Amino acid sequence: MLSISPIPAFNDNYIWLLQDAGRAVVVDPGDAGPVLAALRQQGLTLAGIMITHHHFDHVGGIADLLAAADVPVWGPRNPAIEAITHRLGAGDRVDILGREFHVLEVPGHTLDHIAYFHDAEPPLLFCGDTLFAGGCGRLFEGSPEVMLDSLKSLAALPPATRVYCAHEYTLANLAFARAAEPDNQALAERQRQAVALRDRDQPTVPSTLAEELETNPFLRCETAALRAALRAQGRLEGDSGAAVFATVRAWKDNF
Repeated sequence: MLSISPIPAFNDNYIWLLQDAGRAVVVDPGDAGPVLAALRQQGLTLAGIMITHHHFDHVGGIADLLAAADVPVWGPRNPAIEAITHRLGAGDRVDILGREFHVLEVPGHTLDHIAYFHDAEPPLLFCGDTLFAGGCGRLFEGSPEVMLDSLKSLAALPPATRVYCAHEYTLANLAFARAAEPDNQALAERQRQAVALRDRDQPTVPSTLAEELETNPFLRCETAALRAALRAQGRLEGDSGAAVFATVRAWKDNF
């Protein structure tokens, strides 16, 4: 039975820990310390490392983990991440603890960004900083058009997909989403639930893709509701999906 749990790191990162039968794989270990502590506490043997992109808070712990265990490191085809042993791109498949994960290229936040999708019951998605609960990553390297295409590829996955993103940004994201689409009642309820979780110091993730399609403005750029809300506020310039996305992303960057 595959078990997935978050290891908190830094101020708001989550390093995802996948485990089965005493073996563990971690996703985006920016800091080795919390990972090594979790492995010791739970009596687990590290069996691999999954990387989504090159930012330090996602790769900074690789060297120390490899010093403790000689394991495969799966990640994007970016030579700047020297420790990767299995370089992956769109269409590749990789065995993680006996489960087949499909690799998706999702550039925008960074140009090397990939995601891992497992068509299980329910389906699983490890998407790094491309898609967040209620939001998406900043465009450090890609254009609005590139990021929108990446998000569309994720939006096409099954609605039941559990979305494992890499940061606890949900409250801030939903506060912005309410400003962008104030009449969205599903969004208001999601915000209420997220506040209750954080008040109990519990993670707000994973979410589901169905939740994101109902409440995440960055996945709603083609919807009449979001466009009408932006027009009512005098913010929308242009009717294309990319124009809507660029409007929302620029607003969120300064929210």
